[in-house]
Amino acid sequence: MKNVQRVETPLSPDAVSRLRCGDRVLLSGFVYTARDQAHRRMFDALARGEVLPFPLEGQVIFYAGPTPAPPGAVIGAVGPTTASRMDRYTPALLERGLRGMIGKGKRSAEVVAAIRKHGAVYFGAMGGVAALLSRCVREASVVAYGDLGPEAVRKLLVEEFPLIVVNDREGRDLYEEAVRTFGRERRSPAGT
Repeated sequence: MKNVQRVETPLSPDAVSRLRCGDRVLLSGFVYTARDQAHRRMFDALARGEVLPFPLEGQVIFYAGPTPAPPGAVIGAVGPTTASRMDRYTPALLERGLRGMIGKGKRSAEVVAAIRKHGAVYFGAMGGVAALLSRCVREASVVAYGDLGPEAVRKLLVEEFPLIVVNDREGRDLYEEAVRTFGRERRSPAGT
């Protein structure tokens, strides 16, 4: 396994420059949840020249729609959704200072190019363990688009949220590197 890095938000350019594809990360600080509908509203607001309901500069957006908090809990289950669903909106957000994203799955070539251009990072979170990930959330509050229910933008305070760097600021892609690595191993004759 690669390095384990403890990283805090908001993400500075220096913090992002130290992250490499495949690094394991324990992220602490504030992140914002936003899924498809919230992204569309943010994108439309920017197109109209409006100010967004939360700052983008140095921030991290977690592609998640948490379930309601059970009694005595800060939040319900909170797991990543498929990041590619936000790809059409992502370059515009990166251009305006977004520095990190959390989701699952591969990003488009356009998003990877925008990550590289704007010095950002895409983190992968493990799917299927949303109840466990919720244990890393210390505070949660709705900050925008409350009418969207689970898809409202929430501000979460997370502590040592486990992630892996999928796309780093150099344009490396963990999925592509894995295919190259494991593809070579499969083609190699046994014992060599």
